[in-house]
Amino acid sequence: MSEKQLIVTIDGPAGVGKSTVSRELARRLGFTYLDTGAMYRAVAYACQNAGVNPADEDAVAALIHDLIIELQPPTSADGDVRVFLNGKEISNFIRTQEMGMLASRISGLPVVRDKLTDLQQQMGRKGKIVAEGRDTGTVVFPQAAWKFYLDARPEERARRRAEQLRDRGEVADETEIRAQIIKRDQDDRQRTIAPLKAAADAIIIDSTNGTADDVTRLMIAHIKQNSFQPV
Repeated sequence: MSEKQLIVTIDGPAGVGKSTVSRELARRLGFTYLDTGAMYRAVAYACQNAGVNPADEDAVAALIHDLIIELQPPTSADGDVRVFLNGKEISNFIRTQEMGMLASRISGLPVVRDKLTDLQQQMGRKGKIVAEGRDTGTVVFPQAAWKFYLDARPEERARRRAEQLRDRGEVADETEIRAQIIKRDQDDRQRTIAPLKAAADAIIIDSTNGTADDVTRLMIAHIKQNSFQPV
């Protein structure tokens, strides 16, 4: 275990509770929460805002060359990470289903993947982080000490996402959301670069019938039983 990094990775598709669990796990461990998905959403937002076609890799490469993406802690215990693009906060603009779908397309581009993976690895060098995403255990932090993969049935994931949107005062169609979730799953799993999958040494947890607290407690129990230094 001496070569392992003091990092927890939590991968999985959209709507399985990764963000909620990651925030709470980081809080309980005293670690920093790294939302890698927010970084891809930031690039997607930059492309949309600049009118750049996400299929044009050269144009995307030119756009992201000088992009500065910063993540700051949420303002509340159950809030999302605050995201800044070139010094401007864009947190409220990137948490939409549309931006999630665009981020999935963007993430398949090697130039985007390479840039953000490098940034994420820089953030993780000091350790003590909980990294959430789709390839944190397989690509970004392959030497992470503890790896988890969350999953849940599409119906439950659509229900949770619809509930989130309604809590924000937005209209939500669960049937449409479910279709979008299934499409994004296919796109993420079939892409050539860093496809969505569980790391070979990840603990797989189905969160369909469990609460975020149930999942967090399972993770903490595993971390304590398999710890190479006190946490």
